[in-house]
Parts: sequence; structure tokens; C-alpha cells
Amino acid sequence: MHCEEKFYELYKQNPLDVAFCPYRVCPIGAHVDHQYGRITGLAIDKGIHFAYKAKQNGVIEICSLQFDKRAQWHINGVPEVKQNDWADYLRGATMELGQRYPLRAGICGVIEGTLPIGGLSSSAAVVLVYLSALAKVNGIQVSAQEMIEISVATENNYVGVSCGKLDQSCELYSKAGHLLYLDTLDDKYELIAQAPTMKPYEIAIFFSGVERTLAGSKFNMRVDEVRSAAYALKAYAGMEYGKFKETHLREVPYDIYQQYKDRLPENWARRAEHYYSEQKRVQEGAEAWRRGDIEAYGRLSFESGHSSIHNWETGSPELKTLYEIMTRTDGIYGGRFSGAGFKGCCMALIDPAYREQIEHQVTGQYLKEFPALEGKYKFVICKSADGLR
Repeated sequence: MHCEEKFYELYKQNPLDVAFCPYRVCPIGAHVDHQYGRITGLAIDKGIHFAYKAKQNGVIEICSLQFDKRAQWHINGVPEVKQNDWADYLRGATMELGQRYPLRAGICGVIEGTLPIGGLSSSAAVVLVYLSALAKVNGIQVSAQEMIEISVATENNYVGVSCGKLDQSCELYSKAGHLLYLDTLDDKYELIAQAPTMKPYEIAIFFSGVERTLAGSKFNMRVDEVRSAAYALKAYAGMEYGKFKETHLREVPYDIYQQYKDRLPENWARRAEHYYSEQKRVQEGAEAWRRGDIEAYGRLSFESGHSSIHNWETGSPELKTLYEIMTRTDGIYGGRFSGAGFKGCCMALIDPAYREQIEHQVTGQYLKEFPALEGKYKFVICKSADGLR
């Protein structure tokens, strides 16, 4: 880890601690958490390290090894509006934690990400690792559930991303060798152990070479479209409905969707189709994992990717190309683009025996299509991991 070295270079002392939060992948269950859907996910053994120490004067002073600008503010003087830089997530987290608990101590620290930004929920990992440290130096005990709530509120209220709780839940609750199966409606979850009969697998990450940010993407528009579908379906069916922002497809039975879907605008209908079909895939995927059928789980992940492209209508040209290459590559059980899908990366569950062949084939075909991304594209192998520590 270089964050400890950088910390010593800046402050001429060792950090109090180094916290770690993993990144996550979501093979099945994408784009449904903001509608209170069910998801499956895995934390991976790559993520965010944060070397830090308390500052008793209440100042927050953070630098990142991935960004040039050092950020600074006071725990009682967080800017009311975002500053449009990498530290907005941490400003928002400071504000959200401070609204719940009295903050006395500030913090100085160095953040280090172990993989390129885009698709693995680095933003949620940064918020969680920072929150855990800020709470610790202030003597605050925060439950996992509250950590998730604060992190989601940070993105929704301060950064302006209409995300759900998928990312944070995967990064907190996950356990190595297990699949997280979570219902975002009531937060009940199960860690499904890897069956002894399951074929070996690794998690491959294919970075497109193009990084992305959610707030400037079409992410929020997609959420508004699927919420519009829910609102319209409730109206057509004579169901009670309240505020638009408090409407979710989880409240609309599938038979209501089937009865009235032809009355929806085409793009709203596609967003709803993704939600309902993804819910079916999630439940089938959890059962496939439970019985140790990694091949069936992988096929469902490929189907999830197809629906995200054609029904949710996301995926940059680079990610769509990676996805298509993956579907015709031997040794890949399944996969999809990871995260919002506008840029970033694809993930795949692969047979370790095919690792070199997969790297050679996918890399070669992808860079043939996008030669300008040579040197930026990356192939990384990961394992499943425990959550925040």
C-alpha cells in the first residue's frame, strides 16, 4: 500500500489506522435497487485503502493518490452545495454523519484505490471507508444498516445521484466464498455459501479504458423513466399513489404490468420489462448458486447484461463490444457490464483453467476494435472477499 508511505511523507508520522473497503460486482440484479428490488452481489479483494489520523481542530484534510487536488473543510463548515470535484462524496458524508451525531474531531488522511475508476462502485467504497474512519476518531458506533443509509443519503442528497443501496450493501455485508442475496425493500439478506460441488471460478474484470461519473450521465434519467412507468401503471390500475419520488415498481404487481404495459410509452415499458425480468433472474440465480450450478448462474448474468443493453438501454460502445466478445469466449460462465454501464468495465465469472486464453482472446479482439485504448484497457483477476474492515 502506498497510502501509508504518502501519509508519512505528508505528516512525518504513521497513521492511526488503515481502513479498507472492497469494490463489488453485481452479476445479477442491476438497475433494480432504487425500485426496492432483489439483488445478488459479491465483494472483491480489490478496493479502497484509507490511511488516517484524527485532527482535534475539526479540520478535514484528505488527499487521494488517484487525484491531484487535496481537499479541505471543517466538520462544522461543509459547503452547502457540491464543489464538483472528487471530494464531494466525502463532504456529503461529513454532512450526513454530522446531522445524526455530534462531530468534534476532524481527520487527515490519504485515499488509495487499487483499480481504475468506473463500474465497481468506487464511490460507495470511498464513502464507506471514510465514514468508518470519521466515526472512529469521534468515538461513534454506527451500525452497518445506518452506514448504508448515510452513504445512500450522501449520493442522493449531496452528490445528486439517484442510486439505491446495492453497492453499499455488497461492500458491507459480503463474505468471501458466499453470494449476497438481498431484498432492498426490507434489507433482509442471506449469504449463500459456495456449494462443495460448484466448479471453480474467478472474477475477471475487463476495464474498457474509459472512466465515468454517474452524476453527469443518463443514470438519473433512467431512474425517472422506470419510476414514471410505476406511477402510470398505478394510475391505470386505479391503485393509490402519492408523491412521484416515493413511487417504486416493487409496489406494482406483475399482473398489473402485464395488463397495462401496452399503454406505456415504449421507453418506460422497456425500463419496467428490465425490472420484472431481472427480479425473475435474481431469484433463479440465487437458487442456481445454492445448488452449486455456476454455469446456470453465469447464463443468467449474460441475460441480465442483454436486458441492460436492450431494455434499460445503457452501455457505451466500448462496454457493449466487451460484452459481445465475452458471450462468445470459451471459459466464461457469464458476465455483464458492471455498474451504470455508461463507461467503466465489464465483469465475468470465469473458469480459472481458461484464464490465459480468455485474457488473450478478449484483449486482442477488443483492442482491434478500439486500438486507441491500448495502455488504458486492463484485465484483472479477483477473488470474492469480506466486506468493509
